[in-house]
Amino acid sequence: MSEPKIFVSRIAGAGVFDPAGDRVGKVRDVLVTIRHTEAPLVLGLIVEISGRRRVFLQINRITNITPGAVITTGLINMRRFTQRGGEMRIISEMLGRTMRFRDGSGTARIEDVALEQNRTLEWEVSEAFLRRPKTGVSPFSRGATVLAKWSDLTDAEAPGDAQDVSQLLIAYSAFKAADLASALMDLPAKRRGEVAENLSDERLADVLEELGPHDQLTLINQLSDARAAVVLDRMQPDDAADLIAHLAAPRREMLLGLMAPEEASDVRMLLRYDPDTAGGLMTTEPLICSADTTVAEGLALVSREEIPPGTATTVCVTLPPYDAPTGRYVGIVHFQRMLRYPPSERLGTLVDDTVDPLPPDAPIAEVARTLATYNLTSIPVVDDNRRLLGIITVDDVLDALLPEDWRTEDRLSDAPARDTSPGVTHAAR
Repeated sequence: MSEPKIFVSRIAGAGVFDPAGDRVGKVRDVLVTIRHTEAPLVLGLIVEISGRRRVFLQINRITNITPGAVITTGLINMRRFTQRGGEMRIISEMLGRTMRFRDGSGTARIEDVALEQNRTLEWEVSEAFLRRPKTGVSPFSRGATVLAKWSDLTDAEAPGDAQDVSQLLIAYSAFKAADLASALMDLPAKRRGEVAENLSDERLADVLEELGPHDQLTLINQLSDARAAVVLDRMQPDDAADLIAHLAAPRREMLLGLMAPEEASDVRMLLRYDPDTAGGLMTTEPLICSADTTVAEGLALVSREEIPPGTATTVCVTLPPYDAPTGRYVGIVHFQRMLRYPPSERLGTLVDDTVDPLPPDAPIAEVARTLATYNLTSIPVVDDNRRLLGIITVDDVLDALLPEDWRTEDRLSDAPARDTSPGVTHAAR
């Protein structure tokens, strides 16, 4: 049986289960409809199922709500969720909203809301947990909190006012970059811009790397030129080049001029190559060592947190200089092979020179064929003088071979209307 009062923060991320106890997905938000003279009425939950798809679960399909779990009738409409006019998502849009107390005692921001069933057994927003503006000058001070009935509050925000996003950022803090990217693009444009503005540069760069070209442009166009340039600096050069290539020429040159010179130089080099060639697929930041580097030093290099998993599988051995384009390419050392040798062993003795590197003009079909033939997760790219230019990782090849809209294919292909007819079983048995 559902608890008499449920705070939304307690069910955010909770598992959704069918009557047999099988997990269907997890709660990502609560959808309400705004009523002018009454409290917002709960329509249902937005549930994330496999493949990061978000679907709508009607409230009358829920048999039990607790802080740790939501139990359904077993019937879920699998059509991707689309929001209608007059509807609001509590976590994404209501938390952080400024409200005014009807008694004239000032304003406060919503940090949480409580849901309860009314006399007709409909779920509605009954109370709000709010935080008043801070009164002290100390940066560590926070305003007082208060629990108020929804009927005692009125909206204090005018159209276009910026909305606080701190609670939403807390809800998103545990999301992986791909999940955050999906959640961000599901937000209304204004709210998306507010969240993006408050994400760290590194976090926003990770999000952009997980988006398709259309969504990348949508998001980057909401950023100022200065912020966009900083975020592009934090992206992998190949991902930044792919994004910049889709921008109009004037803004492309503007952003390249604002980027750090070293990062901009890498991106400009990558833009010279056709995107469907080895040069267009490679990253210019491989792991590069000399032949005298020890296994211990090589393992320390690949274990750095900021190194992408695909790049960390191999270390490239070259002659000096050791920044791409490097001195003559010698070969690669696989991470797994380093694990089999003592820490003092030199990488020059472990080099795998059985696989030839690719030239930058090699077509993507040749890149994929080489990776598959030799069971590789990455392959170096060299110029005519065998200087190392970069490295191609298997994830970049997959990204290029899949349809352009593979990240959002089901979102774009679904009809915009929400089907409110009786749902279908969530999985075949």
